[in-house]
Amino acid sequence: MLVGAQTWEFSTKPIIIGAATVVGPDESAGPLSGDFDFTYDNLEIDEKTWEKAELKLLEHAAALALVHGGISKEELQCFIGGDLMNQIISATFAARRLAAPYLGVFGACSTSLESLALAALIVDSGNAMNVLAGTVSHNCTVEKQFRYPTEYGAQKPATAQYTVTGSGCAVVSSKGTGPRVTHATIGRIQDLGVKSPFNMGAAMAPAAADTIVSHFRDTGRSPRDYDLIVTGDLASVGHAIVKEILDKDGVSMEETDFKDCGLMIYDRDKQPFVHAGGSGCGCSAVVTYGHILKKIKSGELNRVLIVATGALLSPLSSQQGESIPCIAHAVALESEENKL
Repeated sequence: MLVGAQTWEFSTKPIIIGAATVVGPDESAGPLSGDFDFTYDNLEIDEKTWEKAELKLLEHAAALALVHGGISKEELQCFIGGDLMNQIISATFAARRLAAPYLGVFGACSTSLESLALAALIVDSGNAMNVLAGTVSHNCTVEKQFRYPTEYGAQKPATAQYTVTGSGCAVVSSKGTGPRVTHATIGRIQDLGVKSPFNMGAAMAPAAADTIVSHFRDTGRSPRDYDLIVTGDLASVGHAIVKEILDKDGVSMEETDFKDCGLMIYDRDKQPFVHAGGSGCGCSAVVTYGHILKKIKSGELNRVLIVATGALLSPLSSQQGESIPCIAHAVALESEENKL
């Protein structure tokens, strides 16, 4: 059911019956290492190309999510996925192996929650019993596509972010046990004229703020209604900016625990090469489906709002001097105890 202007309220509260995360070596060296299901000790992921490595991450996470959900791929009515590669080839090639009805989506780094929101909508409507939502990114595929080839060794400014090598998938179902998806607020494009692909935190912050304000307006909730509110990958630059914007809009985030996936996944003191923090489709996916879901299941968190952000640029648009349109989608998750 539509609540307000931008928010879906799911009357059946679809359930995340299984989820999985698979990451690379830099992510496994970070502070959330114990929350991931599988880690690779090499960026090649034991493949011959970066693109094949990215595909392997997604296929691995999808397979584990199905195992954790206790279902087979034949029991899926839909797979919703996307990535940052041109023509979202990682998700599409993974769908080839899953052989489930497939919806390919692109929301840049917001794809993790775009796919989760759509999965919950389809299940809530009764048009599917089990839907797999997933996404992936690889540091080397993204860096060479949007910035410079890894081998080039270009220096980066302090505002630059480090693309996460990782994949996260979740099985959303009409039956079972697990964290429940209660709301999804679909974002609007925001573009304040930022053009640099090395400063995407600043570009995406207005989109995150707009979606957060819209969520509170539509639902009648406030920051104090959540144990944790986390943005996707604004990192140090964007996370500071979104706080300023929200303060100006009269929304104080001092009433809750307000974090960012791009700051949570790495230790910037011990891993200075990440600069401002993490980014990429895999950033909010692995933090959400790994760290956050585990805390909900353990009872440490009861209600969480996750706001994944995406910079909707292409290599061509960036080279032609276009500004970066940005989007943010928010999904509210609650513990099983809140099902009534």
